[in-house]
Amino acid sequence: MIGRRLTAILLQKGCRVSHLGRKGSKGNVPSFQWDPDRGEIDVNAFKGIDTIIHLAGAGIADKRWSAERKHEILDSRVRSTQLLLEALRQNPHTVKTVVAASAIGFYGMGLDDKFYLEDSLPGSDFLAEVTRRWEEETVKFSTLGIRVVAIRIGIVLSTEGGALKEMIRPVAWGVGAPLGTGSQYVSWIHLDDLCKVFSMAVMNVSMQGVYNAVAPKPVTNRDLTYAIAEVLQRKIWLPPVPSFILKVLLGEMADMVTLGNRVSCQRLLDTGFTFEYPELKGALIDLVRTEPT
Repeated sequence: MIGRRLTAILLQKGCRVSHLGRKGSKGNVPSFQWDPDRGEIDVNAFKGIDTIIHLAGAGIADKRWSAERKHEILDSRVRSTQLLLEALRQNPHTVKTVVAASAIGFYGMGLDDKFYLEDSLPGSDFLAEVTRRWEEETVKFSTLGIRVVAIRIGIVLSTEGGALKEMIRPVAWGVGAPLGTGSQYVSWIHLDDLCKVFSMAVMNVSMQGVYNAVAPKPVTNRDLTYAIAEVLQRKIWLPPVPSFILKVLLGEMADMVTLGNRVSCQRLLDTGFTFEYPELKGALIDLVRTEPT
């Protein structure tokens, strides 16, 4: 979802873009193949390339978190990053910048209202461990004299996929409700603003290190649910879905929706970045122009 939109934005800016994936692409840009599980990569992908944007990793919410799936989520991020690093170490290249995805899950999930900054300590849950290990591998590109930017991504709002698409459906059907206590914070960002962050990280050579990619005003799950209902012109009449029911349905993965974190984007704002969608209602109006079916 992010890669498709970001590709279009970079092409509009006059950049030359190619893709690296497990299968050959039939899209409008050149595509090269790799297989992180087997340690295989087509080094032709690096020819004439200034910047690598690393978004690869198994979907966090695609499947229930069995022990095997949790291993896959972590391994897909760590091994893919290690493969890119070793390929650059062992082959001539022109790469000057690596912009890598991370996530605000780094701070851990809870029900507190603390504002988390980039220098806040990592949490202790599964997602915090994944992002911490991911970033530990990412920073190693700097040993090659490469500028490294890590983007800790918040909850991405888009009707193409992700959390918003799943929230819209029950609200549109009249059976939407806050999840758990509803007081958990959702640190969100519009897809276009997120792609703008990545684009800026590519272009602005003064950017380095970690940046939180979230809008300036995090909201609670309850506020988000009611804002979606307002934009869709629907009513919320059901009580919140109890956490224990979500735990039964989703297992450990329920923490993703019943807990949250309140994350600051001040370091990003200090670069001069301006949000197209700083307010939740404006973002939702832009995304939810027609009632879903």
